[in-house]
Amino acid sequence: MLAPKKVKHRKVRKGRSKGLSHSGNQLSFGSYGLKSQGTKWVPARQIEAGRRAIIRYLRKGGKMWIRIFPDKPITKKGAETPMGGGKGAVDHYAFPIRPGRIIFEIEGIKEDMAREALRKASAKLAVKTSIVIKDAT
Repeated sequence: MLAPKKVKHRKVRKGRSKGLSHSGNQLSFGSYGLKSQGTKWVPARQIEAGRRAIIRYLRKGGKMWIRIFPDKPITKKGAETPMGGGKGAVDHYAFPIRPGRIIFEIEGIKEDMAREALRKASAKLAVKTSIVIKDAT
């Protein structure tokens, strides 16, 4: 699974998602992409599950890019831990996604195959998504 090799701060605050995504909202590499329509924390497990669904469907044809990276540490306290005692240990990493962000891109396969691969990947993510196609101009 994806996780940063080194982090500046071991634990971070929750933060708030503000508005639309201004970076990573255009197709840069492939002809077909999966675009976020909502705001969520996308864990590394979901990104990996989506990646595997696309790769399994591509079967050596075409190329895929992952446009997000989970670099936000999510902490969790142990079961039956009383209140207080500070912040819990880092449990996993996530990417705080905003509407309009491209998650996956695909190139080198037919449109119907690309749509099906992205639909399967979309089923693995907890955020609502749409499929976008690069203009032929």
